[in-house]
Amino acid sequence: MENDNLNNEVFQPGPEDNAGDTDNLNNARTFWDQFRENRKLFNTVRILAIVFGSLTTILSVFLFIVFFVPVLQEIPSGHKTIAAPHEEVIKDAAYKKAMNQLSKDIQRLSRKYQTYSPGQTYIVINTTENKFFLYKNKKLVREGSCSTGSYKKLVAADGKSWTFKTPRGKFEIRGKRTNPVWHKPDWAFIEEGVPIPPMSSRLRWEAGVLGDYALDLEDSYMIHGTIYKRFLGMPVTHGCVRMNDEDLEVVFNTLNMGSKVFIY
Repeated sequence: MENDNLNNEVFQPGPEDNAGDTDNLNNARTFWDQFRENRKLFNTVRILAIVFGSLTTILSVFLFIVFFVPVLQEIPSGHKTIAAPHEEVIKDAAYKKAMNQLSKDIQRLSRKYQTYSPGQTYIVINTTENKFFLYKNKKLVREGSCSTGSYKKLVAADGKSWTFKTPRGKFEIRGKRTNPVWHKPDWAFIEEGVPIPPMSSRLRWEAGVLGDYALDLEDSYMIHGTIYKRFLGMPVTHGCVRMNDEDLEVVFNTLNMGSKVFIY
């Protein structure tokens, strides 16, 4: 009997325990009821949930269009279409005439292209990207960086002005010199802020600034070397084309008197 009473005392919940559980449940219901009764807070949370869900949906659709649709478009379909002339088309007189005319046009344009490309050696200067392309027997044998006109304008006190740009067009090599000496023009002295000497003055001549080689074009424009190698690839010259020593040596030895120079 004593054991039974002990068991009943241990395992049977008392009124205090039941009261605790009831209080927790009532507290939970009371919080939810209070939350729902607070219409302003409840509506705010609901609106935020709707906005968040809408933004998530829009973002998902955007990511799908941007990332997944292009991938799906690049997946090969597995079907290959082979265009083959139909026998009836081949036998058609108009088709034969059109194909013959197309073949003649291709041959004519090919011959025209050959006339625009010199047969031996020539060089192409790109003043936009400051690059050169050297050709021999219509094959590219060398390419690299160079420097061309800066397009800066210099105005003297008397109003005379110079725009330092590399001329564009078709030219030819008119002279080849080793260890060239520069005959300084008037603008060089104006740029330095010193008086302009007579044309026959020894002050006009300056050695060691044109590199080891110079190729004369026209109107005192040249392809030559430079002591300012860090500026190669940039539009910084007074109109001449500058190259580094290695490229200039190859160009000098490849081009001949009369070789064409195309500048664009």
